[in-house]
Amino acid sequence: MIEACLASQNLHKLQELAATLTGWNLKLLDADEFPAEEGETYYENARAKARFGRRTGDSECWMLGEDSGIEVDALGGRPGIASARFAGPGADPVERLLRELEGVEGEARRARYVCELVCLSPGLEEFRGTGTLEGRLAEEPRASEGFGYDPIFIPDGETRTVAELGDEWKRRTSHRAKAAKTLRAAVRSSAG
Repeated sequence: MIEACLASQNLHKLQELAATLTGWNLKLLDADEFPAEEGETYYENARAKARFGRRTGDSECWMLGEDSGIEVDALGGRPGIASARFAGPGADPVERLLRELEGVEGEARRARYVCELVCLSPGLEEFRGTGTLEGRLAEEPRASEGFGYDPIFIPDGETRTVAELGDEWKRRTSHRAKAAKTLRAAVRSSAG
């Protein structure tokens, strides 16, 4: 069993990762404030969070940093790493994104969710996991499960949004679940 802390306050992310990282006892890092996301890539932000956890958390615990976002083709890949801050304080990011996509149709509504995980072992070994979920954006929100952009994101091969597909589907299939699987494989391969 790997004892690990996620350097985040987001319980939804913890639940998604815990469902995929079997054999890990994963909990949220106990901290009042986390570092600002100032990196230029998902990797830089995830690594900064893992390093923060390594400095402030239990030295025997593996530290996990995560950064994720949504990239929209019609917006040149925006909001990307700024997805969580895209709408501004107190505003709805889904509403903002739909406003920016007014009049955009068909293939131009292509988008992808991206997740990067960085894990630091107690011995400071670094492991990474990356996951992507390709899809397109609906023209209006549908359903309420999940969080963030889930009410408008329709994965490839589906007709329903992630919010309609539900939390159980997301725990198995999301970009975060894919990143967790690649991270778990990287950790296992290093163990021999």
